[in-house]
Amino acid sequence: MQILDGKLVAQARRRELQAQIAEFKKQVGRAPGLAVLIVGENPASQVYVRNKVKSCADVGIESWHLERPATLTQAELHAEIDRLNADPKVDGILVQLPLPKTLDETAALERIDPRKDPDGLTSGNLGLLFAGRRRVAPCTPWGVMKILEHYGVETAGRRAVVVGRSNIVGKPMAQLLLEANATVTIAHSRTRDLRAELRRAEIAVIAAGQPRFVGGEDFSPDAVVIDVGIHRLGGEDGKAKLCGDVRFEGLKVRAATPVPGGVGPMTIQMLLENTLVLARLRGH
Repeated sequence: MQILDGKLVAQARRRELQAQIAEFKKQVGRAPGLAVLIVGENPASQVYVRNKVKSCADVGIESWHLERPATLTQAELHAEIDRLNADPKVDGILVQLPLPKTLDETAALERIDPRKDPDGLTSGNLGLLFAGRRRVAPCTPWGVMKILEHYGVETAGRRAVVVGRSNIVGKPMAQLLLEANATVTIAHSRTRDLRAELRRAEIAVIAAGQPRFVGGEDFSPDAVVIDVGIHRLGGEDGKAKLCGDVRFEGLKVRAATPVPGGVGPMTIQMLLENTLVLARLRGH
């Protein structure tokens, strides 16, 4: 089984991105800028944000790490986003999810100017994606497509199954595969005989949000399996261990992404690339 190493792909793309950002700075006279807004003290979110800020520094993107208390009101959150929308130095605004339960995530995301949305999750950017006029694509599915491209996995004419139908992964993933000329099935919690659907898949993208949800017996030996899930489970030794939606140890397929080190590094990489895309579109 071939391991599809997302960390390796991200590193290769990062070197290229550094050169592109250096050229942007030379032409425009400033670095692309990304503002990351985090509300509350979710430990996992804190780790993700630190990784994003470090990654920005690595490639030459200017970043602002804005921490706000969990007591922030919806109006105050919208005011923060409005200020960033108006700031000419900011090309991308990322509101770290999840937000505290007192806040409306959809309303917050929709407050972001779609021209400053490197996550690609505003209805404006999702609408352009589904209309075939993509500005930027959501980072995780776009990262999956770049992994497939890097390893030369053919998509045209292939049968692809996406497990999950969220706006963050499932639906845009299906659209991107469709654009790449795959024949796409979206499976979900109401799908009858999920295993039968997966056994027919030549490319399977698992974004079910359930740890160790599927395993080797669910796939054809010729399948390429992309595991989007990431979960922290307690091990027998009492230490937390990361796992995906796929039981990786039992896989006997053509190729698969591991967890960690598969899709995760590419999600951050595509955030950086999308920020540069948006900076170029703004052109100043």
